[in-house]
Amino acid sequence: MTAVHSTRMLVLGSGPAGLSAAIYGARAGLSPVVVQGIQPGGQLTTTTDVENYPGFREVIQGPWLMEEMQAQAEHVGARMLWDTITGVDLSERPFKVTGDSGATYVCDTLVIATGAQARWLGLDSEERLKGQGVSACATCDGFFYRGKKVAVIGGGNTAVEEALYLTNHSHDVTIVHRRDSFRAEKILQERLFAHHGITVLWNKEVAEFVAGEGTAGLVALDLKDTVTGEHSRLDVEGGFVAIGHHPATELFRGTGLTLDKDNYIAVRPGTSLTNIPGVFACGDVMDKVYRQAITAAGTGCMAALDAERFLQAADFPVPEDEAAGHPIDVAVEHAG
Repeated sequence: MTAVHSTRMLVLGSGPAGLSAAIYGARAGLSPVVVQGIQPGGQLTTTTDVENYPGFREVIQGPWLMEEMQAQAEHVGARMLWDTITGVDLSERPFKVTGDSGATYVCDTLVIATGAQARWLGLDSEERLKGQGVSACATCDGFFYRGKKVAVIGGGNTAVEEALYLTNHSHDVTIVHRRDSFRAEKILQERLFAHHGITVLWNKEVAEFVAGEGTAGLVALDLKDTVTGEHSRLDVEGGFVAIGHHPATELFRGTGLTLDKDNYIAVRPGTSLTNIPGVFACGDVMDKVYRQAITAAGTGCMAALDAERFLQAADFPVPEDEAAGHPIDVAVEHAG
């Protein structure tokens, strides 16, 4: 028999945003159901040392932090279900969501916390050295490379911003870019070129991340010239892949939900409200700027509070202009 789960608040995703929404939703008496998705716990489950999450004086482990957040959510009344969502119907309330398990989820409010994934180069050596010299987040891991030589791979806004940030920790930052010009905004390029601690290597791509003899850590990049094909070596202890992120929003295309030009879910500034009343977004699926566990958790709290207020107001007549949808004051594209 196909299972049907009904709830006042359904949360899609179980990273810091989704679990924070679940905690606040449960404390508000909404009995939230959390569909954990393909990666329960989110990206922090693949992160070892976490040094910047408030409340812990010592370094903590990402998987442990997510286990504690899940346990807290369950303790206050949230229900965790392991499933992968394959279909979403946002045409009317209650919303209907279907899972790969065959289960149907019926909800009065929907909190989308499906996150975003960093784009990687796809090299075997990159996979082997993740967390051992190779990273996709300078803000998260730059502190571990104080005084060390590091490289940033990429040529867009993300790469330039990461390189500028890393100068807070390293006096020797190199940007490796496969073209002869950046795609980053002009003002960011001006800041980068004016910084004496940053070197740019043009027309170079990473052929391999090189591990040291007798150690698992990164010691160099094997670079291939995109014009001549020649190889060269760049000695570094940290390599930061900065070629963008991919928000997990494919599921919502064609549902009427509004996405921005980069396919992140568009929300009303300062809130978690989407263009569909009763649907809220939080975490990296709507945040392309900060992408931190603490900011994801904060927006998860916002989503739960917004959902609670929406449900309270639903007991009263809704003005026609509001019932038609929430205005989104950003440049957006319609996901249809």
